[in-house]
Amino acid sequence: MSEVVTKKNKHQKVEGENRAVGRFFRVQPDKVRIMARNVIGLSVGQALNLLKFSPNKSAYLLHKVLKSAVSNAINNESLDPDFLFVHRIFVDRAAMLKRYHPCAHGRAKPILKRSCHITVVVK
Repeated sequence: MSEVVTKKNKHQKVEGENRAVGRFFRVQPDKVRIMARNVIGLSVGQALNLLKFSPNKSAYLLHKVLKSAVSNAINNESLDPDFLFVHRIFVDRAAMLKRYHPCAHGRAKPILKRSCHITVVVK
């Protein structure tokens, strides 16, 4: 875990790693990062079990992307899912929906509806 991740080499494919990307999920990136920190380093079975029984939306979205990453590893590289673990998770900011809420004296308050991209890497 002493690897320095820069913007340039962050999403490059490395040998032995399989990944899946979920894009434009309508949930704030900070809320997804909270769940992602709990899952990194766990085996795939433990991570899927933890995410399946967590009651929030970000856990459901992470569960979908993690299942896709495991399927990619099984189909593309013929790996055994029992020996896979969650290596890295990136939660990046995506486009925001900008809305406005009317306030007193004819003013408007901005509402930013955030979304995110989720990348899960299994190894």
